[in-house]
Amino acid sequence: MIIAARNAEATIATAVASALRQPEVAEVIVVDDASEDRTSAAAEAAGDGSGRLKLLRLTRNAGPAAARNAALAAATSPLLCILDADDYFLDGRLGRLLAAPRTWDLIADDIVMVRGSAAAAAAGLVTGPGQPQRLSLAAFVSGNIGRAGAHRRELGFLKPIMRRAFLQRRGLRYNECLRLGEDYALYVEALAAGAVFVVTAPCGYVAIERSDSLSAQHRTEDLGAIVAFDEGMLARSGLEPGARHALRAHRDATMRKWQHRRVLDRRRTHGYAAALGELLHAPRAWRHIASETLKAKATRLLPTRLPDEEPGPRLLLGQVQSLRPAR
Repeated sequence: MIIAARNAEATIATAVASALRQPEVAEVIVVDDASEDRTSAAAEAAGDGSGRLKLLRLTRNAGPAAARNAALAAATSPLLCILDADDYFLDGRLGRLLAAPRTWDLIADDIVMVRGSAAAAAAGLVTGPGQPQRLSLAAFVSGNIGRAGAHRRELGFLKPIMRRAFLQRRGLRYNECLRLGEDYALYVEALAAGAVFVVTAPCGYVAIERSDSLSAQHRTEDLGAIVAFDEGMLARSGLEPGARHALRAHRDATMRKWQHRRVLDRRRTHGYAAALGELLHAPRAWRHIASETLKAKATRLLPTRLPDEEPGPRLLLGQVQSLRPAR
């Protein structure tokens, strides 16, 4: 079990305790990515005395990819599992997930997404693995392209159990050039290397939706790094046409977001005239930029949601599309 943490003092104990309550867990490796709060102390305090908790401290902030790679290097278990420091497992999650046929290299369940007090209802969406469905590279990449007006449902948010032997055999690690989308990149690399990646119905991974989470913060350089990753994948030979088409679509969608951020950066640093000049060099992003600008203005005009209007839990994927049953 791998938990990369950065300034997660408020949530890390819940994550660690939920992992240690899984009887299948042999080790929980927490990597404190140079936190500026009491993340390490809170993680240690959540230990259960079994000796399964291991804590690594990085002396400089290296990012989630580097922190997870440090844990991969220290791991000894044949199966690896990722848990974000602000998420947690419901009891029995791993047992339910591992009850599926062991014909996979990576296996993940649909994620229960909650906000605040809605966490109490999360267990109501857990059904067990059901019939696993296999992800192709094309389906996975396409499943990471956001849809306007819809909840974020990117497949890159999935937190699979992974066979350590497969990662080692293929020389796979998290891409440390990425501080956003590092999960997406690893899963793309794994699928391109022939991994069998299956997805099941929800088994008990609970993710807390936060507007200030790292995945919700799209810095210009982060988006540019994902574009560069996609272009690197497209330069490879041997990709199936469907996968190549999906990678182009994902690259183009990410590039539109990157160009939007560049326009905003220019406006902030050099004013509206410079931003207009930047915009003129990105004609393919005009529709996206106009849509995002209107959405931002509408959000400012709409009344703030009251606490008793907090939405209930939802599934990340819901009805999984464009997949095929695992064989």
